[in-house]
Amino acid sequence: MGTADLHIHTALGDGMAEIPDLLSYVEEETDLSVIAITEHDELRASELAHEAWARGNFRFEVVLGEEVTTLEGHVLALFIEEPIEGLKPLAPTLESIHRQGGLAVIPHPMSWLTRSVGERTIGRVLDEDVAGVSFDGMEKSASPAARVTSKKAHRLNEERYGLAEVGGSDAHFLQAIGTSHTLFPGATAADLRSAIEARETRAVTGDHPSIRQLGLGPVIRQQWRGLLATPRRMGWLPTISSFFRRVRS
Repeated sequence: MGTADLHIHTALGDGMAEIPDLLSYVEEETDLSVIAITEHDELRASELAHEAWARGNFRFEVVLGEEVTTLEGHVLALFIEEPIEGLKPLAPTLESIHRQGGLAVIPHPMSWLTRSVGERTIGRVLDEDVAGVSFDGMEKSASPAARVTSKKAHRLNEERYGLAEVGGSDAHFLQAIGTSHTLFPGATAADLRSAIEARETRAVTGDHPSIRQLGLGPVIRQQWRGLLATPRRMGWLPTISSFFRRVRS
């Protein structure tokens, strides 16, 4: 079985690890077969990680990805080749992901601790069943943002949604990488993609590092960077407006 962590941040966004350190950590400290770098509303960090990976001699593969901020919450765009513009409605964002052959995964579903796609929105997308406007998977994670609604989200996925179960750490520190991950038949990125499409994946959630393990200072710095990640690029007003629009829905 292969293992994949499909939700990782870097110091080019609101993570704390530089790309060379991140790749070395995955190689030396984990048994992951595939990783995805998913920075907020940009593909460049993932491209740079992939370029650095291609120049090296690593046993794992790197998938291009992006954590896209839609007006209804975050969506992971995986296996994409072109950046997806943020702060757009969910439906055209999903269409854009699928138009270029990508997969769309719901990270930290229904969480109120961060910008997340809610229960009503997920149900509406599935009920409307519009071509291209669909989800391919739902993330299961032990990250702080995901834990608050994890049980409910994955009960609903088992009972109603039937989306592929995808494990992702939402790592912003090296120590968190791989703590939640995806099990899939095979070992390559191509095998992983096929498994997600066939709903043959399984998420494994471990223990996310504690504040004591990470250090209070680094955690505070990361939280500040995370708070500013989207507004820094797009301005506070549309971010705040999108939040209240999502709450009202």
